[in-house]
Amino acid sequence: MELAHPLRRWHAQGKPQRTELYVRWSLYIAVGVEPLAVLGTAVGQAEKLSVLTLRVLALGALTGTVLSLLLVRAGLAHYLGRRPRPGVLLAVSTTVALAGVWALVLTGGDDMTGVSMSPLLLMFWFGPVTVVLPHRLSAAFGGIVLVLVLPALLLAGFSIGTALGVLTGIALSCLLFGVTCRCSAWLSGVVWELDGARETQSRLAVAEERLRFSRDLHDVLGRNLTTIALKSELAAQLARRGRPEAADQMTEVQRIAQESQREVRDVVRAYRTADLHAELTGARSVLRAADVACEVELGSVDQLPVTAQSVLGWAVREATTNVLRHSEATSCLIRLRVGGGQALLEIENDGVTEGRPGTTGTGLTGLRERLAVYGGRLDTPPAGPGRFRLTVDLPLTAPALSMEVSAG
Repeated sequence: MELAHPLRRWHAQGKPQRTELYVRWSLYIAVGVEPLAVLGTAVGQAEKLSVLTLRVLALGALTGTVLSLLLVRAGLAHYLGRRPRPGVLLAVSTTVALAGVWALVLTGGDDMTGVSMSPLLLMFWFGPVTVVLPHRLSAAFGGIVLVLVLPALLLAGFSIGTALGVLTGIALSCLLFGVTCRCSAWLSGVVWELDGARETQSRLAVAEERLRFSRDLHDVLGRNLTTIALKSELAAQLARRGRPEAADQMTEVQRIAQESQREVRDVVRAYRTADLHAELTGARSVLRAADVACEVELGSVDQLPVTAQSVLGWAVREATTNVLRHSEATSCLIRLRVGGGQALLEIENDGVTEGRPGTTGTGLTGLRERLAVYGGRLDTPPAGPGRFRLTVDLPLTAPALSMEVSAG
């Protein structure tokens, strides 16, 4: 049971959170093996190393590991834009790593046994550095540290050729480990950016629909209001002159105003009416564009009254919006069954995130109220761990729907 709880929390996290958690702990583990790698190598060559060298290795490995773990944590937060660059921690970690290499080289004398382990100390230091600094700056920073290691090698009695060979080995090991750490942080950043783009796409879709509605209203009201203003001004001028045509102009103004009311109602009615076929096609297209596998199972849709199709179309639209904005779904099932005098719509996805076991936003509240007018019901029954199910039960025998069927 104790193991199942972290697993449930893992699956309840969204994709960006899971990716970041995976990257973070991968870096922790990669950096945390430094004491094992260094001390394991030292034990294998213990007879060739002095007691002082072994102590330097142990102290450098343990201290460097703690600082590297702290640098990974702060560096990843900085890379994701959550905190400033940890400059002080970077300076302390660099100083400790450089001091450890100097101590290792100088206490080992001209024996290559101790010097051969210096790449391990700098490698585990350089990995977190690539997360904290941009790639070009981290490369330059690493180059400066290598230059500062060169005097220690020369003071220990190594020739310039041997020293350059040691520095080359250190550079290669740092490069490989640094690229690994940098790519891991980059992966987490890209996933977060994709999640933000997905949220922006959803907001833009809503804004586009509002813009379309406002444009339609402007087209209807702009023309008629201009005509009303002109005719009202003409009627006022005629009234001042005592002309009987003023009443005719005001009658025309009244007619245009009534026509405007009718046109506005038509626009609003069209905006509130959702075509079920169009909504299903749009839902499938939008979800697949968002990398959500969408499966649609339809019953006898054409047998449904027009109003019932409109209500169900609104349900599909609202559910699709919720999947895009409030979940991290990878699959979505839309199923519609018609029979026994009722229509049952089920929409289920696998994207429930922690802290959001269900969705009870204003959109579903409005949909629930719309369904109540026709005797329908909206429910969110349990759908298993990490899943969310929305069901719409619409009785086709409701008076408003049955009257439409009879009229048809």
